[in-house]
Amino acid sequence: MSKISEMSKKYNLHSWSAQGKLNPTPVVRAEGVYFWDEAGNRYCDMSSQLVNSNLGHGNKAIIEAIKNQADKMAFMGPGYAVDVRSEAAKKLMEFSGFEGGKVFFTNAGAESNENAVKIAKAFTKKWKIFSMYRSYHGASIGASSLCGEPRRFSAEPGVPGFIHFDGPYAYRAPKACKFGSEEDIAEFYLELLENQIKYEDPQMIAAVFLETVVGSNGVLIPPEGYLKGVRELCTRYDIMMVCDEVMAGFYRTGSSFAFRQFDVVPDIVTFAKGSTCGYVPLGGVIVNKAIADFFDDHKMFCGLTYSAHLVGCAAAIATLNEYERLNIEENVKKQGKLLADILDGFEKKHRSVGQVRHIGLLAMVELVRDKATREPIVPFNNDAGGVMPKIIAMLKAEGFATYSHENMIIVAPPLIIAEDELRGAMKLMDRVLDSVDAMI
Repeated sequence: MSKISEMSKKYNLHSWSAQGKLNPTPVVRAEGVYFWDEAGNRYCDMSSQLVNSNLGHGNKAIIEAIKNQADKMAFMGPGYAVDVRSEAAKKLMEFSGFEGGKVFFTNAGAESNENAVKIAKAFTKKWKIFSMYRSYHGASIGASSLCGEPRRFSAEPGVPGFIHFDGPYAYRAPKACKFGSEEDIAEFYLELLENQIKYEDPQMIAAVFLETVVGSNGVLIPPEGYLKGVRELCTRYDIMMVCDEVMAGFYRTGSSFAFRQFDVVPDIVTFAKGSTCGYVPLGGVIVNKAIADFFDDHKMFCGLTYSAHLVGCAAAIATLNEYERLNIEENVKKQGKLLADILDGFEKKHRSVGQVRHIGLLAMVELVRDKATREPIVPFNNDAGGVMPKIIAMLKAEGFATYSHENMIIVAPPLIIAEDELRGAMKLMDRVLDSVDAMI
């Protein structure tokens, strides 16, 4: 073990891990879609770290913006008006298409969702919050309560008033379900949601939270009509529709925010990751005009020491400019089609690949032991044998860096990736999947 890794194990607590089993890779350099370890091994960053390094590593424009702002004025309390603070908010509002709305800046996705909960409760004067079972919204106490997946368990019993519901996941739908179309899938899950809204009393429900496209829990793309149906239910029952775009936003799925691809307008949008691509922390909550106007006369009980941090705002401005300069929307369209074609081929070729799901440059490979029965390669929340970590290690040994969740492998490269880089990386994955086929 290298000295860097030894010190890391000695002094750092690492996320989501039993510390004694760790052997963290000592990274010494990163550039574009690649990073290198201490021994000189190169890895293609096929998860964009935590699906946040949208513009890759070493973007000079973002780095210069950070340097220049630090030289000019590194910090000023959130109660003061500063040029970059105002400009970042203006650009983000234009980016979202929320005319007349406003943004409250945070430092990360979990904080964004925490504050969106508070804003929705204040505006509606209701207290129940709905979110999907297969969802992830952050690791703080309130955000953990929003989460529907096993990472919430350590925070339970959690905050009262959080209700989980089944979102669309046709591949794992009850066996009795026979869907003939995407509209059938949407209709089934919308009926489940409306029933649950009625059971919980709409007069008590402040908001329905959704990852516009579910990220780590499977890249679950809403079927035709589902998000429009949720919008209609929220309007009918006077409930706020909140789209968590922390992972799906900033062209990851092909548009500025994913909700714009589904022809819906939520009341609140939360964001983080792609707003600065990880160069410095920044997140936020975007609210529509009605909510923004509400707080003209009502005190907003949200506050953070580092809200709208000047260096973060400068980085966000530079990042948004870079998305445009580099024509990222077009590259996602082009490389997203290539990735889809390759992954669809994997589904046909590999015995271990039950289903692939993809939108833009956000994709998931779901691994199974049996395609006919759809038995997952590891049971839900019970990979006692460490099967998935072994597969991720096999990929890493080939130079393909990513992560897994349950029985799934995420594929979400930086949005700057070129065709030859993508083809090269996916050949590595193909080779590893051959070995996984043999394992099962």
